Amino acid sequence: MIKHFDKQSILEADPSFRRNFVNCLSGYKSLNLIGTKNNAGVSNLSPFSQIFHIGATPPLVGILFRPHTVVRHTLENILETGFFTLNHVTKDFYKEAHQTAANYEGSEFEATGLKEEYLSGFHAPFVEMSPMKIACSYSEHQTLKINGTVLIIGAIEHVFVKEEGIKADGFLDLDFLGTVTVSGLDEYHLGKKLSRLSYPKPGKGLTEI
Repeated sequence: MIKHFDKQSILEADPSFRRNFVNCLSGYKSLNLIGTKNNAGVSNLSPFSQIFHIGATPPLVGILFRPHTVVRHTLENILETGFFTLNHVTKDFYKEAHQTAANYEGSEFEATGLKEEYLSGFHAPFVEMSPMKIACSYSEHQTLKINGTVLIIGAIEHVFVKEEGIKADGFLDLDFLGTVTVSGLDEYHLGKKLSRLSYPKPGKGLTEI
């Protein structure tokens, strides 16, 4: 049986149900821990699933933040220093990654036992255990008029990844890296490869790569 929700019924639903329901609608999402450090030297770590590819030339990523109506250390640190890192999460530390969302006074690294790592003189900290570490610099931001969310656009400056996880054509083997994904706000998944297909062209059959 198919259950139908119109916009009004979603808006009238219990807030907790609505939050979970709408957050799951887009399906599985990427999960990264964003590492930052303010000018006073206090590091910060927080899980984000609203991170997406913007372009490859130059390499850019976008991050959506909830409205800046309360203290948001990750957003404020990026705007203050201009630097942040993206760190893939694996099954070895997904619980610690989830816990970084708690409202700590000091560093989430210290609170959760995750170790900071600094590479290539980059200002912001990486997560040492992560198999994929990306250093980004702030490019621009916009506050969306429709709901007050903040879009940060970052330029990719460095990538540190296990060499065995890179295919000859540049494709990244997330299965090998053990990258965890998320649905909604709190359900974690390990990806399982179905297949990788050839580039689609009219009149030409698809082949598995």
